[in-house]
Amino acid sequence: MNPDFPQNARPKMSLTTPSFFSSSFLCCIVLALCNTPTVTTLQAQEAPLIEIVKSNKISVTVSAFSGPEGQTIAQIVQRDLQLSGAFSVAAPGTAALQISGNSSGSSLRGSVRDRAGQSSLERSYSGSARTQAHAFANDIIQTLTGTKGIAGTRIAFVSNKTGQKEIYLVDVDGSNLTQLTRDHSISVSPALSPDGRRLAYTGYQSGYADVYEIDLGSGSRQRIIKYPGTNSGASYSPDANRFAVTLSKDGNPELYVTDSGGSSPRRLTTTPGVESSPSWSPDGREIIYSSDAGGSPLLFRISSSGGSPQPLRTGLSYNTEPNWSPDGKRVVFNSRDGGGFAVASLELATGQVRVLAQGQDPVWTSNSRHVIFAQSGSLILLDTQTMQKTVILGGLGRISEPSCTR
Repeated sequence: MNPDFPQNARPKMSLTTPSFFSSSFLCCIVLALCNTPTVTTLQAQEAPLIEIVKSNKISVTVSAFSGPEGQTIAQIVQRDLQLSGAFSVAAPGTAALQISGNSSGSSLRGSVRDRAGQSSLERSYSGSARTQAHAFANDIIQTLTGTKGIAGTRIAFVSNKTGQKEIYLVDVDGSNLTQLTRDHSISVSPALSPDGRRLAYTGYQSGYADVYEIDLGSGSRQRIIKYPGTNSGASYSPDANRFAVTLSKDGNPELYVTDSGGSSPRRLTTTPGVESSPSWSPDGREIIYSSDAGGSPLLFRISSSGGSPQPLRTGLSYNTEPNWSPDGKRVVFNSRDGGGFAVASLELATGQVRVLAQGQDPVWTSNSRHVIFAQSGSLILLDTQTMQKTVILGGLGRISEPSCTR
């Protein structure tokens, strides 16, 4: 039943009423249902309409896992598969595949079998229960869909819950929330390194905007970019050997590329405006950024070794916070929509622009399918294929500027 429509306005019906359906139409319905479709009932003015759409999700059953951590691991695996958007969880005996596992505490033996008992995946995992579960789920997704899983993805973001802007970390399923900074000033623009081991951010502890880097394993922190003027919005290159960053050391806020320690800055832009929010191409050869040199901020594309910037035509007059997808095909960005902000996507090959949702600060996950963004104080995961939205985290003040591991 569709909760969007009032039940007292929905006509009653029976699929066995001869005057309502022909036998051939009933036959078509039965055949379609045998293919595990998704059935959506919509309200019509005179007669109900049944829309039958064949599901492209893989149906699975997550059986009870044995061992001391078995129940916890099974729950995490099921949640990871559902978040991927590629799987539906069905009752035992009705699913195409059965997922099971044996946990010994320090290790997990995971298995995926079809109804005939044929194995699709059989593998062992070590680490904590969550690490085992995420690794198993990612292998299931990779094996059965051919795409990278996002289980265990870490998200850095800004929250003002303490009264100051501080940086937090959380898993994509909403677990393991950690407050990373306690600077009691302004800490913004977090950027996770591709391997998730380091985080760069802009902090004002010195009274000026400088770039700091935290080793997430040891917790050690150092100020790595501290030129005169503003140093902000550092973004790791795909190999983590360079930063793209906005510096005003030569007068105007321009786009620069530095080495991994923040040294040897090479200037890329020369405009009267402000260049910000650099995002690297997957091969590290180009950078897309926002510039308001022409008045309203727009998107530009430039070689990471220098050259003439090229505008990206979106048809929208306000474009900020671009983020390049890991497959290189699309860019998501902020667009102003009336009094608020919208998340939009640009297909680089065709120039097609699609508004995805209300919100801001969008970033792609590693599978180039899901987008994470901030909306009304919450952290949102959006499946750009099904358009399903999942609230990752809320109730933490105003959340903004997410960044995620890839």
